Amino acid sequence: MDKDEIRKMFPALSEKVYGKDLVYLDNAATSQRALSVVDKWVQMSTQTNANIHRAVHALSVKATEEYEAARDAVKEFIGAADRSEIVFTSGTTASINLVAFSFGERFVGEGDEIIVTEEEHHSNIVPWQMLCSRKKAELRVVKVADDGYLDLEHLKSLLSPKTRIVAVAHISNVLGIINPVKEIVDICHAKGVPVLVDGAQGIVHCGVNVQDLDCDFYAFSGHKIYAATGTGVLYGKKKWLDEMPPYMGGGEMIETVTFEGTTYARSPQKFEAGTQNIAGAPTLIPAIETARILKENEDDSVLKYVLDALMKDERITLYGVPRGTNDKVPVFSFSVKGAHHEDLALILDKMGIAVRSGQMCAEPLMDRLGVTGLLRASFAPYNTLEEAQYFIKSLDRAINMLI
Repeated sequence: MDKDEIRKMFPALSEKVYGKDLVYLDNAATSQRALSVVDKWVQMSTQTNANIHRAVHALSVKATEEYEAARDAVKEFIGAADRSEIVFTSGTTASINLVAFSFGERFVGEGDEIIVTEEEHHSNIVPWQMLCSRKKAELRVVKVADDGYLDLEHLKSLLSPKTRIVAVAHISNVLGIINPVKEIVDICHAKGVPVLVDGAQGIVHCGVNVQDLDCDFYAFSGHKIYAATGTGVLYGKKKWLDEMPPYMGGGEMIETVTFEGTTYARSPQKFEAGTQNIAGAPTLIPAIETARILKENEDDSVLKYVLDALMKDERITLYGVPRGTNDKVPVFSFSVKGAHHEDLALILDKMGIAVRSGQMCAEPLMDRLGVTGLLRASFAPYNTLEEAQYFIKSLDRAINMLI
């Protein structure tokens, strides 16, 4: 498929902003939805709207089939060993909170240690802080180098007999550097330590096979990969999910309930209490198909062009500079000397360009980099080289207006 065909799959890309063609470069926050995803959501909402797993009537059976078909699709997409290892949540944040609570309840005690990195999204920091506060454990932090790469030697030095889990981003939502998660998993497993991977960005830009990575948990959001908002996935190795207590109590996560005590269902139902996102979860099926199509038609022309343009501009400081040719995805966060990131974002918006400004939910990383905020342009495979060229031209114009 050519880019024009691909872009026709996404109705929002033909919108105009302030009379100008929309150039959507905030994909690291939320991707646009394909028409097939919207159609699936409408179908589920208007033709198959019934609660799942509970009733024997035809509508409920159909809704259940659609919901569970999405689980099978995710299992195949990420290469999980068993469908019971796929838990549906509302997004990456909910997935990580689930692990932080349930894994923490079972395996973390006073004096134990949890390891994260300086580059993590708040969603992969705060749940672990809450766990440490609850359990009187200690949070330890892996350093990140000036160019955005994790210090693996520092990670090795932090691992100890007290380490209970390591949580790391597959790709930083700020730096756009692909972390060597397979190597990190190997390092941690050599010490008997499980690893959770925040895959919110990795699921979009990397071909993910959880068995190949050998990670213990992998979390991602549907809305980053073209599905409906309010959808998410937690992959967990069966050996861990079987041992972990449920995160929430309610309907469908039980086996038996009496006032004398309750027994729980097996995974994944154990972690899916209450009425689930009946219309949303099935949109993962067309979203995954869309992701496959885009991956097959992806090239690195936009990445190379924008990286080269930003690196050549002496007014710009780029954070997350690749050391190799395959270490970077098209997520660019940078500062401009003498210009505030929010002012730049507002001017670019008037030019029809949607970018992100601020701390990007990564305040500790901003502190590490010595900035109060950055400007971020994040590209998806549906963005064109012409859009990239317009962005660079418009950025130059915006900078000249401010300094």
